[in-house]
Amino acid sequence: MKTLADLLAEGVAGRRVLVRADLNVPLDGSVITDDGRVRASLPTIKQLSEAGARVVVMAHLGRPKGKPDPKFSLGVVAVRLGDLLGREVLGITEITGQAAQAAVDGLADGDVALLENVRFDPRETSKDEAERTGFAQELAALAGPDGAFVSDGFGVVHRKQASVYDLAKLLPHYAGGLVLAEVEVLRKLTADTARPYVVVLGGSKVSDKLGVIENLLAKVDRLLIGGGMAYTFLKAQGHEVGKSLLQEDQLDTVRGFLAEADKRGVELVLPVDVRTAEQFPDFGAESQPDPVVVPAGGIPAERMGLDIGPDTERLFADKLADAKTVFWNGPMGVFEVAEFAGGTRAVAQALVDSSAFTVVGGGDSAAAVRQLGLPEDGFSHISTGGGASLEFLEGKELPGVTVLED
Repeated sequence: MKTLADLLAEGVAGRRVLVRADLNVPLDGSVITDDGRVRASLPTIKQLSEAGARVVVMAHLGRPKGKPDPKFSLGVVAVRLGDLLGREVLGITEITGQAAQAAVDGLADGDVALLENVRFDPRETSKDEAERTGFAQELAALAGPDGAFVSDGFGVVHRKQASVYDLAKLLPHYAGGLVLAEVEVLRKLTADTARPYVVVLGGSKVSDKLGVIENLLAKVDRLLIGGGMAYTFLKAQGHEVGKSLLQEDQLDTVRGFLAEADKRGVELVLPVDVRTAEQFPDFGAESQPDPVVVPAGGIPAERMGLDIGPDTERLFADKLADAKTVFWNGPMGVFEVAEFAGGTRAVAQALVDSSAFTVVGGGDSAAAVRQLGLPEDGFSHISTGGGASLEFLEGKELPGVTVLED
C-alpha cells in the first residue's frame, strides 16, 4: 500500500491531488456543533498544500438522497476548513462538469478547494458498478493527466462508493495519514492485544452491533454493556424494563450471546442500577425531568431507563481499572442532556484515568468526549469512523482500504 509519504517523495508541486476526506460533521442549522472530523483531516491536506499540490477535497455531509439539498451543502464546512488551515478554501458549488473543471483549472500551487457534497449525485452511493464508475471517471477528470488520489476519510472506507472505492481504481492511489493511523490502531485491537482486554458497548440498539458482539466474544476478557442496548440484555435475563428501549426481536439472539459469554468465560457486565424518567427528554426544553435511580432488575412500568446509575458507574470503572486494552463505542445514556450524561462521563473518565491502550470508537462516543469537555489527549486514540471501526472489529473487509493495497 502506497502512502502519503510516498506521494510526497514523488513530488506533488503543480499536480492536482484529489483527497477523499470525512467531513460529515453534525450541524445545528448552519452551525457546526463538533468540528472534530474537520480537524482530523487537516494534517494530510496541510502537507499536500505546503508541498505545492493543488488540493481538491471531496466529502459528503448527511444523507441528501442523491440530489442537491441546501441543508447538506458543504459551504459551511469549506469556511471552517479554511479557518483551521489559516488560508482560504475555495468552496466549489458543483461536483463535476464544466463549472467544477473550470474552478479546479484555476487553482494555483498550494491552493485548496472543496467540491460540493458528493452524495448530491446519486451515482456516488449506487449499487450499480457501472454508474459508480461513470461518476468516478468524471471525478478523475478533474485531476488531469498527472493527478493522484489520496484516501483519508476513514469514516467511509467501509463503503464501496464512487469517491472512496471506484476512484482509487482510476488514479495512482495513496493512503492518507488518518487512514493509516486508524488501521494501525484497530489492528492492535485484533492481533496480539494486551490483556485484560475490555470492550465497552453502548448506544441505542443491539441490532447495530450484532456482528461486533459475536466476533468480540471470541477475543475479549470482559464486555461491558450500557446505553439503550442494555435493556434488551436485561429483558433477556428476565428483568422488567418498563418503557425503556427494547428490541423484542433480538431477545433470542441476546440470550445466545449471554450463553456464549458464559461458555467462553467472558465476563459480560450489565448495569445494576439506572437513571430513569417517565418520558424521553426534549432536547430543546429549558428544564428536564429529574432522574430517579432504580435497580436495573426492576424498572417500574411507567418509567424508562435513560442512563446507567451511580452504582453501575462505580462497577464499570472497577471493571476497567486493571485493563491493558480498552475499546469503547456508544454512550451509556442520553448524554446530550446533563441529567443523563453521568454514565457516559464516568466511563470516559475511567478511560482517561487508565494506563491502558484506550480507543474511543468514533461516532457518538467521540462527540460525547468533546461535548463533556474531557481531554482528547487523555485517550490513546479517538477514531473518526464509528461504523468503519465496528466493521473492522467484526472481521469484515473494508473496501476502501483493500482497494489501496493493489
